[in-house]
Amino acid sequence: MTFANSALLGGLVTVALSATGAWAQDARTAELPIAVQMYTLRDHGTLDEQLAAVQAAGITAVETVGMQDSSAEDLSALMTEYGVEAISTHAQLDDLRADLQAVIDFNKAIGNAVITVPYLAEEARPTDAAGWTALGEELAGLSDALQAEGMTLAYHNHDFEMAEFDGRTALEIMMEAAGDDVLAELDLAWVARGGLDPVEYLDRFDGRVFAIHAKDNAPEGEAEDERGFKALGEGVLDWAAILPAAEEVGTQWYIIEHDQPLDAAEVVMTGATFLTENLPYSATR
Repeated sequence: MTFANSALLGGLVTVALSATGAWAQDARTAELPIAVQMYTLRDHGTLDEQLAAVQAAGITAVETVGMQDSSAEDLSALMTEYGVEAISTHAQLDDLRADLQAVIDFNKAIGNAVITVPYLAEEARPTDAAGWTALGEELAGLSDALQAEGMTLAYHNHDFEMAEFDGRTALEIMMEAAGDDVLAELDLAWVARGGLDPVEYLDRFDGRVFAIHAKDNAPEGEAEDERGFKALGEGVLDWAAILPAAEEVGTQWYIIEHDQPLDAAEVVMTGATFLTENLPYSATR
């Protein structure tokens, strides 16, 4: 065999091994409870291109944003084409108040059973414990209506729910009033920005964590063009402690998110790789 042929063969073997490794990661990723929040990809071309980026990372589940500017029929067809399922949607509280049945019907049509309240506009945020209790009671009523349809309500936090009233955070007060059927989608980057320890805070919702939003905070003063966020595993959060704690409290899903990524597809790929390498093997769907 000539040197040239030997080099060519070596190159082909390297490529084959690399491809095998990528396939192995994709297979492992697909087995794990990893999803992508589609808000991360909102500026990444068309919906086709966004779902293609999810597929390229080996991920087979997404959390949608509202109705994704699509009909249920078209969205379902695209998700089928790219081999992904919807495991939650972010539905604004105003939409649930205005026409809950429309939200239910759309999500049933795309095969999704979890409705997550993602954000409260500043004017809608309670300013005292009584207000957070009242909001929790409203969520309890919405949850009852969803439960009757075989669906579940969850709530996603930011940092403002970390405000404390008599030693308890607003989120805890609201979730207690909402009842155990309303689950928590904990965004741990925002928990940390609210001044609390993500590992300790997870324990406060033992048995009620539907998902964590998996993203990272940059060191102070960095990544200002990305709102101070980093791709998963590239920031300051202690994921070596967070991931075991998340498993301990029964976290069902790990949803990759970034609020303002410069390269959304790369953020998704980085998050998928990080979770695939670091989630325990017991964390399968």
